[in-house]
Amino acid sequence: MQEKISSQIALPVEIDLQSYPLFRQCEGVFVSALQEAARERRFEKGQVVFLHGDGVECFYIIRHGWVKLYRETLDGTQAVVDIFTTGHMFGETAIFEDGMYPYSAEAVEDVQVIALPIDLLKNEIKANNKLALDMLCSMARYRRRQDREIEHRSLQNASQRIGCFLLRLLNQSEDGAAHIHLPYDKMLVASRLGMQPETFSRALSRLRDKTGIRIKGSTVEIDSPSQLTDYSCMACSSEYPCKDILSGK
Repeated sequence: MQEKISSQIALPVEIDLQSYPLFRQCEGVFVSALQEAARERRFEKGQVVFLHGDGVECFYIIRHGWVKLYRETLDGTQAVVDIFTTGHMFGETAIFEDGMYPYSAEAVEDVQVIALPIDLLKNEIKANNKLALDMLCSMARYRRRQDREIEHRSLQNASQRIGCFLLRLLNQSEDGAAHIHLPYDKMLVASRLGMQPETFSRALSRLRDKTGIRIKGSTVEIDSPSQLTDYSCMACSSEYPCKDILSGK
């Protein structure tokens, strides 16, 4: 088990919180207080942001890089819960978990995150029914996404599942060319999708051949989402743009 890094440099940072769906309908006083308390923290690859069972102090928005959420089994094996990249929020649902983080979080590569006090969010949820409902809707979207992933494992082939994963990293409110930066350790993506590394490599090559996307190291270049949707979405009960993504991260 890795040791938790107990201290990180925290710097004041400017962030437009109302650009994030969860805070879009919040009042100015709460948003101003949260922005004033926002701090940037940087973690090197392999450093732990927090551990499962730690008392909750902050929730986080990823400014740059990748973060892995995981649980450890009794034999010490890591079970990857999810991996998130720029723009995603994590740790906020811990307020519904008896004040403890329900999973561990680790920097997959050098990462910059915005740390926000959980107490401000908790107090606002008590006073703001709209925010409380938005939080529940966000959790419902995440659960719906997990249910759809179970469906995908039954109906999609490995290449289609990778295509779906890539589509979820796009800004689904926009069209046109995009560059997607994957974690350097592609074994992590394979684990997230429930694949063996060799299966992932073969499936990624097949996806490239089927769709015409370009893969350069850890970067995937896509001319248009249709390159992936025409191939990956045919075996899915949903459609692109994905409702559980377009509504907010």
